[in-house]
Amino acid sequence: MKRIILITGGERSGKSSYAESLALSLSDAPVYVATARMWDDEFARRVERHRLSRGEKWQTLEEEKNLSRLNIAGRVAVIDCVTLWCTNFFFDTQSDVDSSLEKLKKEFDAFTAQESTFIFVTNEIGMGGVSPDPLQRKFTDLQGWVNQYIASRADEVILMVSGIPVKVK
Repeated sequence: MKRIILITGGERSGKSSYAESLALSLSDAPVYVATARMWDDEFARRVERHRLSRGEKWQTLEEEKNLSRLNIAGRVAVIDCVTLWCTNFFFDTQSDVDSSLEKLKKEFDAFTAQESTFIFVTNEIGMGGVSPDPLQRKFTDLQGWVNQYIASRADEVILMVSGIPVKVK
């Protein structure tokens, strides 16, 4: 049966660790869908550390944008993370919020049409105040609207606060 779970919160709030623990409680062989684009060497090293820390139980699939290409039917998958996924669309559309939002919604709907357990990890970047940078404000809008879209379709929404999961929905 299809199930969509959204785990949200600030940076270093424990979102990914909680998502991974939840996935392992639901499956002996979960899927980790990595949406990161390798922007520089430091980020690539960070991704590799995360990959190694997950261990051999996990199947890692890398897809920057087109999640619907992935067949994960019947599986439990952690999609980490929505923020990086949004960044890839935002960057490739030259910061066009409307176009990015439309493409993200369409891709989300196509991907989640599968009968799977989806655990999406995202950031609440709009909770930290209004940025003086216009580009950052545009991205914060995009991120907020995508989070709302996913949350409206999710069966569960968990807000992570200092490593503590708080059930929102």
